[in-house]
Amino acid sequence: MSTQIAVIGAGSWGTALAWLLGHKGYTVWLWGRNAARIERLAAERVNRRYLPEARLPETVHPTHETAPLQQCAVWVLAVPSGALRAALRLQPPEHATLVIAAKGLEPSTGKLLTQVVCEATGNSEARTAVLSGPNLAVELVRGAPTATVAASRSLACAEQVQELFMTPPILRVYTNDDVIGVELGGALKNVYAIGAGISDGLGFGDNTKATLLTRGLAEMMRFGAAMGARPETFIGLTGVGDLFATAASRLSRNYRLGRAVAEGKTAEQALAELGQVAEGYPTALAARSLAAQLGVEMPLMNAIASILQGERAIRDALESLMTRPPKGEREFEFRAL
Repeated sequence: MSTQIAVIGAGSWGTALAWLLGHKGYTVWLWGRNAARIERLAAERVNRRYLPEARLPETVHPTHETAPLQQCAVWVLAVPSGALRAALRLQPPEHATLVIAAKGLEPSTGKLLTQVVCEATGNSEARTAVLSGPNLAVELVRGAPTATVAASRSLACAEQVQELFMTPPILRVYTNDDVIGVELGGALKNVYAIGAGISDGLGFGDNTKATLLTRGLAEMMRFGAAMGARPETFIGLTGVGDLFATAASRLSRNYRLGRAVAEGKTAEQALAELGQVAEGYPTALAARSLAAQLGVEMPLMNAIASILQGERAIRDALESLMTRPPKGEREFEFRAL
């Protein structure tokens, strides 16, 4: 295949996507900023720190140089949300398709990552896509059947990304034009996955987790509607699908963060032990601030953010949630799904 693809970010997800695309026959440049780690990855063909299960095919070329990236027609941005703006200083080619594979809000501004990309590069929304779904890197490289969503305001762009990543029988890709909904589904679910880890760490059962996740989903839909997303998007892969996968899996960094906090560690101690970014933490803080500006009620989001910040004890936050005034459950009516 003649198409060359740059994957920016050599963490677990970036490595998994490079592995997938390389096995499809694309020439892939897997870029990382740490020269020593990248050189080791190029020599050993295995990312021992982040994804030791996946041996990279010869079509994948780890690099810390920028020159090879300029010949790539597609850039897959797989860095943490807080590092995205800095990564874009690598200057993607003017007409490249940019695929955002990160999940979060920009911590310093609360902006959607598509906004960050368009601001930093001047890239048209017609050439920008989001890739999001219940996608754990370890399971993908094990060959477990997986599905994801390619979202763009341009159907042509979404279909281009769909074709690039569709890999039967491992990965099935659906398209969607609700970019805001797909982005927020991928970002906000990480916060409630932290909540699920807290719940399990406290020894609560399935009743508690089911309550937390379904009410969390209601908050995601409310927040999404206020941001201009379609509430029904959150019933799909990037909402319910990603939420339940991340909140149930011990492979999830966000779940493990929540569990560690419930067991008595501070968020900072838990993150140090993880050794990787847990996107739900900065997203919780950014989303709490944004929800207040929008006037959106998000009691679970607020409680999780306050626990992570050390502002409230877990038991106090739980009591506050369970003693809120009674209300009805129905919030949205879907006439056509």
